[in-house]
Amino acid sequence: MENPAQRHRRDAPRTRARLLAAAAELFAERGYEAATVRDIAERAGVNQALVYRYFGSKKGLLVEAMARGGHEQVRATPADKLFETALRGLLETGSTAPGDRSLEVYLRSVGGRDEAADTLQALGTRYAEALASLSGAPDAALRAELAMAWLLGIGLLRVVEPREPLSEAAPEEICALVLRAVERLWE
Repeated sequence: MENPAQRHRRDAPRTRARLLAAAAELFAERGYEAATVRDIAERAGVNQALVYRYFGSKKGLLVEAMARGGHEQVRATPADKLFETALRGLLETGSTAPGDRSLEVYLRSVGGRDEAADTLQALGTRYAEALASLSGAPDAALRAELAMAWLLGIGLLRVVEPREPLSEAAPEEICALVLRAVERLWE
């Protein structure tokens, strides 16, 4: 009878996926610096050496976790639903809902100029381009960046440095107010 370690070793794609999921959770919860490779591997149920085998480094794991979640969201979400999807994902932090936590990872982990920061900036550009397509106005790019700034600000004051009443408000209450206002940006 084989032990679980042998079974996981033979399933590299599944192991990578578990590491990415664990990393995304821990980076969102603690930020990049506080999430250790040991904790990520433990949550994924694998040896920490596999982080280095599959991703090269903790930073490589961050880059792939961010890129995977964020690019998938941009690709799979219609532009007219992208802002709301990102907002709801951010507001559901800490709930039992399994939402995409890319924005939360970004907020807790951004800093400095390196490969990870460049990847996160490229991801932000993809979001902004999708949002800009919602407006026919000559300043559509500015409107999209304003919407992105609003998302980041909400995340900062609700998740990273919680401030009441925003940190305690119900997600539906926030969505009702923000989505109504952001619709005006696209007009």
